[in-house]
Amino acid sequence: MHTTQISGQHIDITPAIKEHLNEKLAKLSKLTDQITSINITLLKDSKFQKAEATLHLPGKDIFAAASSENRLFHAIDAMVEKLIRQISKHKTKHSTAGTKHNINL
Repeated sequence: MHTTQISGQHIDITPAIKEHLNEKLAKLSKLTDQITSINITLLKDSKFQKAEATLHLPGKDIFAAASSENRLFHAIDAMVEKLIRQISKHKTKHSTAGTKHNINL
């Protein structure tokens, strides 16, 4: 179980946004049970809507950010896809690092 903190800058965090985030973050929990916490910041400026997240794993923090010109949900989706790729890469590195044992006799 992990904690999720969501904050917004110049944007209200509506129930629909929370629901969409929780739906997308469920994909991350399926990839690994090592997540200790996730910090998400949603931002809106004059031209873009942005989603940023820092995911905390034991011994590793993963950061991803994405923006969309029109839709916050598109930025959230792109951010989560980046997190999925980074988690998968981390898991691959982590599993292959433990299996490399060269023994020369």
